[in-house]
Amino acid sequence: MKKTIIAITAALILSPTIALADGGHNKDHDSRTFNYTGPVETTSVAELLTDTSMFAEQDAIIDGRIIRHIRKDKYVFTDGTKEIQIELDDDMSQPTTINETTKVRIFGEYEGGSTPEIEVERIQLL
Repeated sequence: MKKTIIAITAALILSPTIALADGGHNKDHDSRTFNYTGPVETTSVAELLTDTSMFAEQDAIIDGRIIRHIRKDKYVFTDGTKEIQIELDDDMSQPTTINETTKVRIFGEYEGGSTPEIEVERIQLL
């Protein structure tokens, strides 16, 4: 009787864990991404640079080109109106090479201050 109770208790405790654990075998879920390519409301670099106060922060979507590498993870981006510094995370990967003529759409967060910049969250090739 005691062994039966222990077995039932163990089964009840372990069953949710076993049901939810896939051991990393479900790679389909990890590789699926949503990549919308339709119209998106963008802003210009000139509009962003109108507010360069230290506390200025806003989400930004801008279209243009990365024209120059400054150092490490800092680059210069232009949309044809003005230039702004952008910061790319080390963990960002792009399937193709980008050069100064490649049109891209940048999704990120604009931060004002003495050197306004956009912290890039995602890059989409146009």
